Amino acid sequence: MARILVIEDDPTFRDLLNAHISGAGHAVQSAEDAAVALRAIVTEPPELIVLDMKVPYLDSVEILEAIRSDPATLDIPVIVLTGSANDETYARAYKIGVQDYFTKPVQNEDLIKAIATQLAVAARKRNPLKA
Repeated sequence: MARILVIEDDPTFRDLLNAHISGAGHAVQSAEDAAVALRAIVTEPPELIVLDMKVPYLDSVEILEAIRSDPATLDIPVIVLTGSANDETYARAYKIGVQDYFTKPVQNEDLIKAIATQLAVAARKRNPLKA
């Protein structure tokens, strides 16, 4: 079971994500905006972040930059969810270092599979001898 932070401002979609992710056996913490998210990341760094690209208070790119600029959170895998499927958003997300990218609505199975994959990759990076 991994600790996963869901950063999503839409309460209905956030609850749905939380239910699907916790149903897959993970502990889920959620944040409705950038301020709550950054506090949660600093207080208890999650093992993976699911990030909506549009959340209040900070551009999600700024959240990603903050995560990637701190050695304590640099290697946390980030999966982006966005309502805007355009090449510029996609390119910006990958340039900053997201591991996966989905356009809403996302299929539950696809997201759960991506979470499992990214957690496995992160575990191999932390402990390459057990790979």
